[in-house]
Amino acid sequence: MAFPQVLPESRVPDPASAPPLNWGILAPGGIAHMFASSLRTATRQRVVAVGSRTQERARAFADEFGVATAHGSYEALVSDPQVQAVYVASPHSEHAAQALLAIEAGKHVLVEKSFTRNAREARRVVDAARRRGVLVMEAMWARFLPNTDIVRQLLADGVLGSLELVVADHGQRLDADYAPRLHDPKLAGGALLDLGIYPVSYAMFVLGRPTAVLAGGSLTASGVDRQVSALLTRFVDHPQAQALVTTTLAATTPTTATISGTSARIELDGPFYQPNRVRLVHPSGVQVTSAAPTLTGHHGLAYEAAHFAQLVADGFTESPVLPPEETVAIMDVLDEIRSQVRVRYPGE
Repeated sequence: MAFPQVLPESRVPDPASAPPLNWGILAPGGIAHMFASSLRTATRQRVVAVGSRTQERARAFADEFGVATAHGSYEALVSDPQVQAVYVASPHSEHAAQALLAIEAGKHVLVEKSFTRNAREARRVVDAARRRGVLVMEAMWARFLPNTDIVRQLLADGVLGSLELVVADHGQRLDADYAPRLHDPKLAGGALLDLGIYPVSYAMFVLGRPTAVLAGGSLTASGVDRQVSALLTRFVDHPQAQALVTTTLAATTPTTATISGTSARIELDGPFYQPNRVRLVHPSGVQVTSAAPTLTGHHGLAYEAAHFAQLVADGFTESPVLPPEETVAIMDVLDEIRSQVRVRYPGE
């Protein structure tokens, strides 16, 4: 295929075009604040209730975002008849139990990444949603961004030739004083499930499922993964390709990604998992770059919420963009990486 003069336009709709859905936010922490802010800024979605372990925390969040109802328990939130969909924004250790709680109440559920602690829990959640007939989806927001759709089209068109290598990293300096949750094994802490999932998920978006994983890393004093690097190989759809993914809690890294093929490569500046430009580079050095994103930073969370709301309106119980089977496959790979670096969470 000839090297394109311009990149394809994103097919992702404006988040404001999605039909409104009544959301309940479960666990009003940092990511829940970003999610609610993105909904208010860029969508027609309605946050009608928030639930926390204490009435005080729920009320503080409700007052900040103009939410009508504040519940002092998660059970009350999922039982609220106003709520059509629940956004689970708690620590990884609680995702499975809280998603199952919402599913049992008949609510559609958007579960923050990582979806669960492990693949076994992920399968339980997916199976429960299918039995109940509700939508469940992992909130891996990078999958729903306009720049990701541009990459998706370039891959489908074969512009890169034979895919050979994906390299992606995500590191932030998050010490125990600043981010105690990430250093707590009981909360499924560590770099991998919070940060490393981005490069792992992106590599699997590009190449599919690997059948071989080689990982190494170091642990914190509390026993969670401090730094991890993994080589993913023997991909089912691209057996010749490799992916190198890295993550760390100890340093701020470029958080970039590249996809290299025999005919061209794609470069994504950091943070690669946020709304960003896409740069296509020919071996000769000729480059073509997409337009600047309309939404920036964490306002890009609006795209996953809009996609979810459209699925509910259209009667879908699974996302074609990020199907449950792919979420479970990602958890399988994360499980294997954790096994090799010898991280096991209490209760697993």
